[in-house]
Amino acid sequence: MKQQETLKKPDWLRIKLATDGNFAEIKDMMRSKTLHTVCEEARCPNIYECWANRTATFMILGDICTRACRFCAVKTGMPTELDLEEPERVAEAAEQMGLQHCVVTSVARDDLKDGGASIFAATVRAIRKRMPFCRVEVLIPDFLGNKEALQIVMDANPDILNHNVETVERLSDRVRAKAKYSRTMELLRRAKEMKPNIPTKSSIMLGVGEEWDEILQTMDDLRANDVNILTLGQYLQPTPNHLPIVRYVHPDEFAKLKEEGLKRGFRHVESAPLVRSSYHAHEQTDSAHAAIAADNAQAGIDREVSSGACSSSM
Repeated sequence: MKQQETLKKPDWLRIKLATDGNFAEIKDMMRSKTLHTVCEEARCPNIYECWANRTATFMILGDICTRACRFCAVKTGMPTELDLEEPERVAEAAEQMGLQHCVVTSVARDDLKDGGASIFAATVRAIRKRMPFCRVEVLIPDFLGNKEALQIVMDANPDILNHNVETVERLSDRVRAKAKYSRTMELLRRAKEMKPNIPTKSSIMLGVGEEWDEILQTMDDLRANDVNILTLGQYLQPTPNHLPIVRYVHPDEFAKLKEEGLKRGFRHVESAPLVRSSYHAHEQTDSAHAAIAADNAQAGIDREVSSGACSSSM
């Protein structure tokens, strides 16, 4: 803790405050519909910018998490209820906001047999019913490795499947609660096997004690499981009781990591101190879908060329 007391926030780490009409309107709407956002619950530094631009990440399945990850500000405890009408209220809010890209995440609900997968799927379908052209991104927990739960979510055909690795393998058990590095990689691999055309995404937070080579290894592991989008951001300690910040990572290092990610084949890399998993999510998805479509088109050309070569040789 002595190191944490002397670690000052650098001048280049600034949060833009914008509590204008849009911010207040969205906050009031969330309260009126008894909805939660990860923007508030996790104390996201981009809440002012995103809400001012009428963008929000809905947090379903309540605001009490069954896990106690050392980096996360969301309340921990034993949830007491399951709101089956929540998906429809999320869809109403998304329609009222006029969203073109909607992000849905949740607390971990290890108390539920499917980990809340059925509510995720119902939320995707409710949004699509009201807003057929709105892209829906889901940021899911690991469902304790339940393959059937993951299948429920994938069968709802979200536009993007997001599951965060959070940190490097060496630090995973210390930083995360119950989640396992290997289980994260397995989930991302299975998601791609179930729906090859749905882009997958993951995020790494920096500043908790990871080494450069470990970050690159984590990138390699994600790419080995065909993850398409990567986000990297600075960890910010929510309260003195949470995991201390080991160091502030300079923007130049984030820029170098973006280069390393693109070099490894990620179709989009968002890398900067204040980047969070859902930051500029619509741009990330546009970029990934365009790249995957181009890859598929090229693969079709290659197959035709290969087929033509075989025919001519016969």
